[in-house]
Amino acid sequence: MKQAFKSLVAVLVIGALTLAAMHFTTSMQQERQRGRRGAGAGADGPVPVVAAQARIDDVPVWLEGVGTAKARNTVTVRAQVEGKILSIDFKEGQDVKKGDVLAHIDPVTYQAQYDQAVAKKALDEALLANSKRDLERYAKVGTLAVSQQQIDTQRALVAQQEAQVKSDQAAIDNVHAILGYTTVVAPIDGRTGIRQIDVGNIVRTSDTPIVTLTEVRPISVMFTLPQQQLPDINKARADKPLRVDALETGHKTVLDTGELQVVDNQVDQTTGTIRLKADFPNKDLQLWPGQFVNVRLLLRTLEQVVVIPTSAVQRGPDGTFVYVIGEGSKASMRAVTVAQQDDADAVISQGLSASEQVVTAGFARLKDGAEVKVSEPAAKTPAVTALPGEPQADATGLAPGSDTASIAPAAEQPQPAPAATGETKHKRGEGKHRGQRKDASAAPGSAPGSTP
Repeated sequence: MKQAFKSLVAVLVIGALTLAAMHFTTSMQQERQRGRRGAGAGADGPVPVVAAQARIDDVPVWLEGVGTAKARNTVTVRAQVEGKILSIDFKEGQDVKKGDVLAHIDPVTYQAQYDQAVAKKALDEALLANSKRDLERYAKVGTLAVSQQQIDTQRALVAQQEAQVKSDQAAIDNVHAILGYTTVVAPIDGRTGIRQIDVGNIVRTSDTPIVTLTEVRPISVMFTLPQQQLPDINKARADKPLRVDALETGHKTVLDTGELQVVDNQVDQTTGTIRLKADFPNKDLQLWPGQFVNVRLLLRTLEQVVVIPTSAVQRGPDGTFVYVIGEGSKASMRAVTVAQQDDADAVISQGLSASEQVVTAGFARLKDGAEVKVSEPAAKTPAVTALPGEPQADATGLAPGSDTASIAPAAEQPQPAPAATGETKHKRGEGKHRGQRKDASAAPGSAPGSTP
């Protein structure tokens, strides 16, 4: 009997605990729903938000693409004559000027050929001089001593020997040029690569090259852009030279700044892109042939336009809009036209003036006409640091646009605004601002169980 009584008591206790748990869960769900539907100026007080002032600024319009650095001139230095390498007169990776000696090839054979050509010309010149003297003697005595045929034959012999002397001179020039090829010189200003042959080897004209020269100052970058941007590029380029920045891949670091030189004369039908070429001074050798870089082309600059943070721009069924904070700290929804935006700023062409303040974070409980309380900017909160390109955390430690139902005020605020703290226990970011929620839980009207 006593055992049955204990069992009955245990069943009743378990049932009571189950009902209490169900009641608590239902209460929490209802509280969460009321927090999501709650008006900005309802029982929970003004909605805490982060705001920013619209400003007037000059905003550049960039077109971004991916490109490859390419040497403006590349020369593969080969031997133009056959022979043994006597010396290599450069260091690998050395900057050389046009005309600098790179190597010497054994010139003995070609020097002998040159001397032979010079001697042959001297011989023919001596024969020509003798023939000219004979022609002069024949001309003096006339037909009284010699026949006219003999005089004509002598005149033809002189012309023949004159032509032979000219041929000899051409042969000398040819051999002299070949002799000059035994001294290998740099054809352009550039930087030497890794040498391909050593001293003592026999080289031939079709053999392995001696070295490759590349011109890296200045240097070119080939990049592509969508064909849809071609009309804007041509129009902007007709007015002035266009600036091009080369950026380190994966970063925003500007390696060098150059100028657009060439727009290709046809569109690549396979990719629907147009190729462009820009030249860069490359004084610090930040660009290297074959290097992949991000490229941005400055198309134009929007002067004195209204600029707000990109996080303030919201999108709805009717387009883009912002929440403008007006008189009495009331937030009003206003449709705007965005001319351009990036990760940081948005240019507003219509719907906003520079004297107005817009909400940048805290949209979860915000609606048209709600009363708001502006918190300190995120920059003054030593909390979360977002990665480049991601939205910065606001004063609550949450990124703009978070779906949290309430935003706890910053710790440095003298009077923390009441918040639905019973709900924040189950929201993202719990644990980052426990001290703030503990302060908020002491405010009048806080939900039971909000203290962590």
